[in-house]
Amino acid sequence: MNICFATNNAKKLLEIRQLLEPAYRVKSLEEIGCREELPETGSTLEANSLQKAQYVWDHYGIACFADDTGLEIEALGGEPGVYSARYAGPERDNEANIALVLQKLEGQPNRKARFRTLITWIDVHGYRQFEGKVEGEILEQKSGEKGFGYDPVFRPEGRECSFAEMSMEEKNAISHRGRALKKLTDFLREAAN
Repeated sequence: MNICFATNNAKKLLEIRQLLEPAYRVKSLEEIGCREELPETGSTLEANSLQKAQYVWDHYGIACFADDTGLEIEALGGEPGVYSARYAGPERDNEANIALVLQKLEGQPNRKARFRTLITWIDVHGYRQFEGKVEGEILEQKSGEKGFGYDPVFRPEGRECSFAEMSMEEKNAISHRGRALKKLTDFLREAAN
């Protein structure tokens, strides 16, 4: 069965293909001919994830899943949340986003945070959503070169290092996205049987 993962991120796509093929043939947005930017105007991760999946379903008629992820910092009232990618401006600049978070937390003893990923699956039967989250804290300075986004300043609970210091396998085993993907892949495997 052909399905679409609403992304053109090669790393995410490879990870998903390893989990779902051969039962599912996972296509990227580009592979289904979708070259426009998907809408993300919701005020929650749930709304944005659904909006992207719904757009692909409505315009391309292929079963699809889309994800949206946010970093939620307790001392900042849940910011940056749904605006994580554009926290410091529309350019989606990871370095500027990290700098703004560190500036806002300067002198703040409460550094509790969590990452949340919402995945929406949509097909002829409607849609389902799957959540993954990981608790942790924001470091006082960047540590590590791997990963992307806020990984250099996020240390998951019970770990001695940031996401950016972990191998991809270590991070995926405990990450918010990994946990949401496991729920989705379990659901799809059951549906395929």
